[in-house]
Amino acid sequence: MFPASMHRKRLAGVVLPLSSIRTRRDWGIGQISDLPAAAAWVRESGHTLLQVLPPHELAAGETSPYGARTAFGLDPIYIDIDAIADLDAAAIDHALGAQGKAEREALRMAPVARYDAVRRLKSAALSAAFDRFYEREWLRDTARAKDLRRFLDRERAWLDDLALYVALRESHDGYGWTTWPAEERDRHPTALARTRELHARRILAYGYTQWTALGQWDEARAAVNALGVELMGDVPFIVCAESADVWAHPEQFWRHVSLGAPPDGFSAMGQDWGLPAYDWPVADKTDLAWVRARSRHAARLYDRFRLDHVIGYFRQYVRHPGQLGWFVPDDERAQEQRGAAVLGAILEAAGDTWVVGEDLGVIPPFARATLTRLGLPGYRVLPWERDEHHRLRHPHEFPPGSVATWSTHDTAPITSWWNEMQPYEREDFARLLALPDGAGEESRVLHLLEALYGATSDLALVLAQELLLEGARINTPGTVGDHNWTYRLPVPLEILADDGALRSRLERVRRMVTATGRFDA
Repeated sequence: MFPASMHRKRLAGVVLPLSSIRTRRDWGIGQISDLPAAAAWVRESGHTLLQVLPPHELAAGETSPYGARTAFGLDPIYIDIDAIADLDAAAIDHALGAQGKAEREALRMAPVARYDAVRRLKSAALSAAFDRFYEREWLRDTARAKDLRRFLDRERAWLDDLALYVALRESHDGYGWTTWPAEERDRHPTALARTRELHARRILAYGYTQWTALGQWDEARAAVNALGVELMGDVPFIVCAESADVWAHPEQFWRHVSLGAPPDGFSAMGQDWGLPAYDWPVADKTDLAWVRARSRHAARLYDRFRLDHVIGYFRQYVRHPGQLGWFVPDDERAQEQRGAAVLGAILEAAGDTWVVGEDLGVIPPFARATLTRLGLPGYRVLPWERDEHHRLRHPHEFPPGSVATWSTHDTAPITSWWNEMQPYEREDFARLLALPDGAGEESRVLHLLEALYGATSDLALVLAQELLLEGARINTPGTVGDHNWTYRLPVPLEILADDGALRSRLERVRRMVTATGRFDA
């Protein structure tokens, strides 16, 4: 992978969720094996980093990658079924049946990702794949069977509990662990041993699924890196209350409160995320083992990764339903010490992997000082950057180690953001960035991107939609519906690569990125 010395280079990257990638051979959602094609498209425009959102397994009915049921296991929905050695085309067709094949084609053409429908089809195919593997490889103790055994032993620390959790959840018709019989809910050793024996084949099948997923991930990441592109990931602050991790380590989490964010410009009452909170005093007794393990795992998946909601490591905003929340801890000195301890552990576990903190929202001065002391870069979102007089800050004033961007997965891309602004705001930006009068949409977007690439920040990030002149959002905070987390590229990557008008635009982008020292062909 990339040496640590490369992480201080000036470069530009594209944010494109794995779920959003579209190809001619996908099943209605992006696949792990699509990452190299996405990286090739990204590099054509002068960008040498591809950022994805968390790819960890979601529960049925969920689409947000920030409330996964595991901090470690990859979601099988992203597995490339056609690339599995244990299946051929005939076996896949048989597993799906005529109705499933028709549904696959409809999902492939769908404008948005339909998680549950894709999950149902891929689950059927994965079941068929494992059955073949079990008969042809596992029972004969072949070389591939031995490889799976080594994988299961190597990943035992997280996979044993996750596989057991999946087997138990399925045996209880998908209901969360808090509804299970007490002996299973509370992890009585006798009950767990009985479950492992009773569901041994299903547990092995899930291990096979993760072996397949991580094997494809390693191949894809190597191919991405071979193109001269880094893969950047995203580590959620926490997992959902019904996750395998909370079930396996219930003492380390508070489930009697709900995590969220304090009141700000987005929400007068603050946000309630419906997630548990960390019980840091208990976690301290294990030397923050779970947090360290997750950081090491992220470093295994990515060349760089982003820590979502980094302020949460200093102070957690918790609440009871329907009530205003409060900070834990409530003392600034204690908050500073907590953040320094947890983030220090994360960085130590990450080793040479470059880590950035998502430090947006209400961030007290002591937190920013701690991030600076730890060498943990933060974000600079151009529309929000103001000086002490509330005047727009020019990108040339950003700290070198920071990440500069116009938009995040939680905000509108440039096109829709510009159109939604008040006229006086547009005038302010036009004056600050010397935007030509009467510029059309494409010229305006390119000018704004040029200002971003010219920032003094080491990393400049754009959304894929901004290169495509799309206004579609990935997520709208505080709302629920199919418009969140289901965005897909408008057409397959193969078509984007052949679009003459788009190629011309991306060539202009490439020249801008090169001129600002972020790309060297």
